[in-house]
Amino acid sequence: MIENLYCYTGKALRVNLTTNSFRIEETRRDFIEKYIGGRGLGIRYLLEEVPPKIDPLSPENKIIVSTGPLTGTIAPLSGRYPIITKSPLSYTACDSYSGSYFGVRMKYAGYDLLIVEGRAKKPVYIEVTEKGAEFHDAEKLWGLGTLETSKHIKEELGDENASVLAIGPAGENLVRFASVVDSGLWVHGRGGTGAVFGSKNLKALVVKNIKGEVKLYNPDEFRKIVVELTRDRVKTSENLWAQSDGTPLIVDLSHNAGVLPTYGFTSGAFEHHDKINTDRVKEATAKKYACPYCPLACKRILKFNSRLIKSPEYETLAMIGSNTGLKSLKDVAEAAEIATDLGMDTISLGATIGFTVKLYEKGLITERELNGLKPSWSSPEFVIGLSKMIAYRSGFGSLLAEGTRRTAEKIGGEALRERLDVKGSEIPAYDPRGTYGMALAYATADRGACHLRAWAVAYDAFGEADPYSFIGKAKLVKDLQDLNSIKWSLVICDFWLSSYEDMAKLLKPALGRDYTVDELKIIGERIWNISRIFNVREGFKREDDILPPKMFYEPLRGGKTDGKTVDMNQFKESLTEYYKLRGWDEETGEPTKETLEKLGVE
Repeated sequence: MIENLYCYTGKALRVNLTTNSFRIEETRRDFIEKYIGGRGLGIRYLLEEVPPKIDPLSPENKIIVSTGPLTGTIAPLSGRYPIITKSPLSYTACDSYSGSYFGVRMKYAGYDLLIVEGRAKKPVYIEVTEKGAEFHDAEKLWGLGTLETSKHIKEELGDENASVLAIGPAGENLVRFASVVDSGLWVHGRGGTGAVFGSKNLKALVVKNIKGEVKLYNPDEFRKIVVELTRDRVKTSENLWAQSDGTPLIVDLSHNAGVLPTYGFTSGAFEHHDKINTDRVKEATAKKYACPYCPLACKRILKFNSRLIKSPEYETLAMIGSNTGLKSLKDVAEAAEIATDLGMDTISLGATIGFTVKLYEKGLITERELNGLKPSWSSPEFVIGLSKMIAYRSGFGSLLAEGTRRTAEKIGGEALRERLDVKGSEIPAYDPRGTYGMALAYATADRGACHLRAWAVAYDAFGEADPYSFIGKAKLVKDLQDLNSIKWSLVICDFWLSSYEDMAKLLKPALGRDYTVDELKIIGERIWNISRIFNVREGFKREDDILPPKMFYEPLRGGKTDGKTVDMNQFKESLTEYYKLRGWDEETGEPTKETLEKLGVE
C-alpha cells in the first residue's frame, strides 16, 4: 500500500445534487495503487458506485472528473483530464477527454476526484472551491449556449480566467451525443456526457483560477527528466507536425489513403479535400494556443474577415466537412462553432447528418419530417438547420437526437443498412473498409466506436502494414489499448508518443516509486479489463463487438479504396485472436477468472 501520496491530494470531493450537499473524503488508496489515476481511477470508481443496468439519464448515474498523478506538474502534455460516466449513447463505461486548466485547478483546489451524483430540483451550476462546493442558481442560464454560459458565469464570479465546463441546449434536451464544453475552447465530445449533465439539471461545473503546486518526491530530478523527455521525445522532428500542423494534417493523409469519410461514408476520397486541409487552416490562422504545460500548442484560432473562430480538429473537418460534402474551411468552421455552442459531439453529429441525407435519397424520409428542410450534400444551410433541429429535438430531429442506431431501428428496413455505430456510438473519421486495424479497434473499443483507444490507422493505411489484412492487427490493437489505458491514467496527451519506459522514468522522481515496464503493462491491461467488466455487467457480449452492416456489404466508391469492404470471415477470426490474447472467453468475450486473478482484479 502507498504510504506517502506524492502527486496526489488524497482527497475526493463528492457533490450530491439531490440533497444540495457535499463532503470531502479520502481518495481510495487501494484504487490508486492498482489504477493510478485519470481513466483507471475513474473507471474503477464508476464500477464500484454505479448500480448495474441503470438508465444513464437517471439520478443513479454519476459524473466523475478525474485527475492523474502528473496533473498540475510541469510534465509535458499533462494538461488533459477525463469526465467519466455511463454513456447514454452506448450504455457502456465512458471516459471523455479534454485539455484545459479545469483538471489542473481542481487538483490545486485539493482534489484528485470530483464525483457528482443525484439530480437537482432546478438548474444549478457547481463551483469547486478549496473548502468544497458552492451551489449557484442556473435557471437564468438554462437555454443558453455553451459560449454565453461560460461568459456569464465568469462575469458572475468575477474571474475571467475561471474554468467552466458547460452544456448547451443539446445537453439540456438530453441529446444522447451532447458534449461538455470547457471555457468555449475545449470539448469533452464523445459519449453523451452533456446529456448526463442535463439529466441532473447541472448546467456547469466551475473552478476559479486557483494557483497551487503538486508535491513531488524529488522535484529536482523530476525537472531534469522533464527537460530530457521534452527535448528527446516531445519536441522532435518526428513529432513537430503536431506544432506546425496539428490534426488538420490528417485530412490529406486520409484522402490519399482512401479512408476519409465522404458523402455519408459512401467514399473514402473527397474531391474538395484541398479546401478543408491543413494548408487552408494555416492560411486562416490568427493565433495559436496550448493546453497547460504543453510545448507544442496545436490549437488554433482562425480568422475569416473580422470574425474569430476556433479551428476544427481533423475529426470535425472530416465529419462536418467531407462527410456532409461541405467544401470550404469557413463553412466547416462556422458549422462546428454552432455545434459547439449547442453542445454536440461533431463526430456523431456529422455521421448523423450524412445518415439523414442517405435516408432521404432512399426515400425513407421526406422534407415534411424535416419541417421543410431539404437534405442535400454540400449545403451549409442544411448542416446548420439539422444541427439545430437535433439540439432542440424539433420534429424528426428528436429521433435523430437518439443516434443513428436508434433512428435506424425505429424506421426499420433499408435504414438498418445505413447504421453507422458500434454499440450505439457513431464511428469516427477513418473508414474501416480501408484500414482493417481500425475495423478491429472500433469493434473492440470499450465506449463504442473510438479512434483513440487504438490509432491503428497509423500502422496500416498510413504506415507499412497491409491495410486490407487482419494479420498482426489483434496484437497491435490490444497493445495500443493497454498502452493508452496507462497513459490516460497519468494523464498525458496522445501527441506525446510515449513509451512505458518514458512513463516509468517520469514516475520515479514524481511518486518515489520505481515502476518496471512490466508493472505498467499489467496496470494498463488491468484498467482495460475493469472497463470490460463494467460492460459485461451491462449485458454486452461478443456479438456487440461488431461493425455496422454496411462496412461488410457496401463497397467504397472512388479513390484508393474503391470497391473495398471489410471481410467478415477475416474479421471474426481476428476478433477471436484478440480474445485469446486478452484471456477472454472466445464465445462470450468475458474476461476469464484466471485472467482477472493474474491481473489482480478484485
